[in-house]
Amino acid sequence: MTEMARTAATEPDRPGGGQPVLDRLIALLDLEKIEENIFRGVSPAHSPVRVFGGQVAGQALVAAGRTVPEERRVHSLHAYFIRGGDPSVPIVYEVDRIRDGRSFTTRRVVAVQHGKAIFSLSASFQKDEPGIEHAETMPEGIPAPETLPTLMERAEGYAIGAHSRPRPIDVRYVNEPPWITRETGKRPARNQVWMRADGKLPEDELLHVCVLTYASDMTLLDSVLARHGVYWDTDKVLGASLDHALWFHRPFRADEWFLYDSASPTASGARGLATGRFFAEDGTLIATVVQEGLLRVL
Repeated sequence: MTEMARTAATEPDRPGGGQPVLDRLIALLDLEKIEENIFRGVSPAHSPVRVFGGQVAGQALVAAGRTVPEERRVHSLHAYFIRGGDPSVPIVYEVDRIRDGRSFTTRRVVAVQHGKAIFSLSASFQKDEPGIEHAETMPEGIPAPETLPTLMERAEGYAIGAHSRPRPIDVRYVNEPPWITRETGKRPARNQVWMRADGKLPEDELLHVCVLTYASDMTLLDSVLARHGVYWDTDKVLGASLDHALWFHRPFRADEWFLYDSASPTASGARGLATGRFFAEDGTLIATVVQEGLLRVL
């Protein structure tokens, strides 16, 4: 592994967030190239039982992007979470160069641990081209992110263990978080949060896309649970991401505020489907996400 990643993987937890915690994420996304089309990544020392899905998705996209010319931007990815990742050992990312066309480049990545695939990703990259333009607008009446309490402030007084760990993403709930609505009896149809990398990111467009990919696995399934008045740490909920798709529409910076507006159109068969839209602070639609998750309420 790289020296930066080695430090990030062994550094002890520190409370809160900020630039030091973000720098650890940047280091974890700096994969080690161990052979042509083969890369290796690690997990932070404070990882829970399974590797965070956003981490493996972000690292897999880094692996794919490092085999693609810089002038081609990723515009979509489709991924499956196959097995829970073991945070105590490195993850090997094997890149298959599916196609290099005149306008599009396609890559497939398989993440491997203990000789078995734990995650697969297909990503498509495109050179810039002019074309028709339109986009949905950001929901109205959204308060500015700086006027909203931090995640730690929202979680104060609640037994939300996950929110006590250091986070590289600053999250501000626009509506009441699901651990509060489960008590008030509200069943919101949408979950809305402001997010941004909690610090400054380098001028690397692929890194910004990978950080948003990392963040896209946060709070998305909240929109499913909130419809039923349950939450991860306050109820017996067993959950995991099953598959994940992202479309990147326009350039953005992940260290500037973006609104994550998500909803759940359906849940059945111990699975919940969630869709989300990302808007820059000026209202520009920058990305769209769809995820299905395993959700067993025990």
